[in-house]
Amino acid sequence: MKGALIVVGVLVLLGLLLFMPLMSARNELVSEREAVTGAWAQVENVMQRRADLIPNLVETVKGFAKQEQSVIDSVTKARAALGGARTPEDKIAANDQLSGAISRLLVISENYPQLKSNENFMALQNELAGTENRMTQERRKYNEVLQKYNTNLQQFPKNIAASMFGFQRNDAYFKADSGAKEVPKVKF
Repeated sequence: MKGALIVVGVLVLLGLLLFMPLMSARNELVSEREAVTGAWAQVENVMQRRADLIPNLVETVKGFAKQEQSVIDSVTKARAALGGARTPEDKIAANDQLSGAISRLLVISENYPQLKSNENFMALQNELAGTENRMTQERRKYNEVLQKYNTNLQQFPKNIAASMFGFQRNDAYFKADSGAKEVPKVKF
């Protein structure tokens, strides 16, 4: 009888030794998944701030550059695409489209000196520049948190907990545009 109790005690102890690290790994993965969700929410906040600034910027440009309607339309369409995007991948693609449209809109200001001297336009442009900087920082933070989560999903013993509890890899990274790899040409 005493031998059976010792065997049961050893089995319970071994079970606890295996169960505790597994639960610890699961809890860490839950925390990291929530960190990814929180970082993504912050990216969405900055995207929304930028999307809210754009109508004011577009209206200011419209007043000075009526013949630039195609650029203004592309900004409006890109903003609508961002509003309609549902998944992180769709939002990242729509955000890239909006970035390109905004840069074309800002290039217009170079052709209209009276627009560049407009205080409202300059204030909006400065706010947009600040928002773009925040966007860059939040994208970087999001990618770092996502990378940590994905790495931990693959490391032992967390990979066992991940497969047991249904954690999935998330590949919704922000990536550089394909044109960003090309060296800009400067001509004087």
